[in-house]
Amino acid sequence: MNGYAGDKKNIQKRMHRIEGQVKAIGRMVDDDRYCIDILTQIAAVESALKSVSMLLLDDHLDHCVREAVEQGGQVADTKLQEVSEAVSRLVK
Repeated sequence: MNGYAGDKKNIQKRMHRIEGQVKAIGRMVDDDRYCIDILTQIAAVESALKSVSMLLLDDHLDHCVREAVEQGGQVADTKLQEVSEAVSRLVK
């Protein structure tokens, strides 16, 4: 089971909303809308994606990493390295 199983419906709902926002941005470009309005919507999508990312990260730490740390050894080392790399990608 994935660490986000308890939040799956919430994540799906958020991702569908984000998908709608991205499609709306495409329509704004098609309609030659004002640049700042488009940039504002892009910022909103980025913020929404960051929020979902943080939820997934929290779930991963609470479930997957916690289990790996309890097992110890190479399993723990691998999971900790994996989450460190994921955090690095998120903060770029």
